[in-house]
Amino acid sequence: MMAFPFNIQATDGAARTGVLETPRGDIRTPAFMPVGTAATVKALSVDQVRAAGSDILLGNTYHLMLRPTAERVKRLGGLHRFMRWNRPILTDSGGFQVMSLGKISKVTEDAVTFQSHIDGSRHALSPERSIEIQADLLGSDIVMQLDELVALPATGERAADAMRRSARWAARSKAAFGTRDLQALFGIQQGGVDEALRRESAERLREIGFDGYAIGGLAVGEGHEAMCAVLDYAPAMMPRERPRYLMGVGKPIDIVEAVYRGIDMFDCVLPTRSGRHGQAWTWEGAINLKNARFAEDDTPLDSGGSVPATTEYSKAYLHHLVKSEEILGQVLLSWHNIAFFQQLMEAMRLAIAEGRMDAFRRDFRARQRTG
Repeated sequence: MMAFPFNIQATDGAARTGVLETPRGDIRTPAFMPVGTAATVKALSVDQVRAAGSDILLGNTYHLMLRPTAERVKRLGGLHRFMRWNRPILTDSGGFQVMSLGKISKVTEDAVTFQSHIDGSRHALSPERSIEIQADLLGSDIVMQLDELVALPATGERAADAMRRSARWAARSKAAFGTRDLQALFGIQQGGVDEALRRESAERLREIGFDGYAIGGLAVGEGHEAMCAVLDYAPAMMPRERPRYLMGVGKPIDIVEAVYRGIDMFDCVLPTRSGRHGQAWTWEGAINLKNARFAEDDTPLDSGGSVPATTEYSKAYLHHLVKSEEILGQVLLSWHNIAFFQQLMEAMRLAIAEGRMDAFRRDFRARQRTG
């Protein structure tokens, strides 16, 4: 019996649209999760994140265990109350940040030990400790197993070792998680760009049994075409009846191609990171509001947008804010970008329901440009 029902409402080729039902609300899929790494989606209030159309957001074990500490969050009522977000939260296990931010001392079968990037203090993160932080201290709705990430390119032997350790950690994560009615546990497929390793990983995860399945180890240096090549086969290795989550992806074109290939859930820091650097994502691609050509452009980013940041402020004003390094510019562009990503998901849900996902994908790719 799976913790959260997942109802697939329509399919179009490999693409599907549905609803993942949780005690804190439904998650419409395909779904994009804004990243609230340290209990905040950067530059935005939770009210703005809600207004943008977000059903769920992501928090992170690594950052919260270091500051303010997961134990403190627990004493203050859990992550939902702490950040005033009453909808679902998925927490990343912390594995990616340990590998990318922490100064790793050692990876053993038991745990990974590392030094904090904040103050150099030493910590150990095991599968059991990650589950404890996510499920018991932070109180997240969707908990991720701890895995070992290998940046690409990597040798076949290195990718195989990390995949098999991740599979063993998946079993330990499942044992630590136990049986819970109000929380779900997702396993993570690894294997780099090797189809045989991906298949072995998926078989091990299916044998253990999870509420959802993530594809990890992509968007780490392999490039768009290589990512799509993996997605041509990897989603179908996962159980059809459970949600599939592509971790850390990504650009709008990456998301569209992944949905076309059967992915249901995404997260990425790109919308807010872009917003903080003067970049707005649109149906025609990314535009740089620092560009002088916007200095007297009195049109909004998109008159058909869903939030005031998109419809009520001119590009000229946004250009002025960015060039003046005013904080409001970062807020408005981050809000616009989150709303655009959510509009993109809604448009794909409709395209799948109407049986035109392939046409949507081809049209979207043709319209995208940067400038």
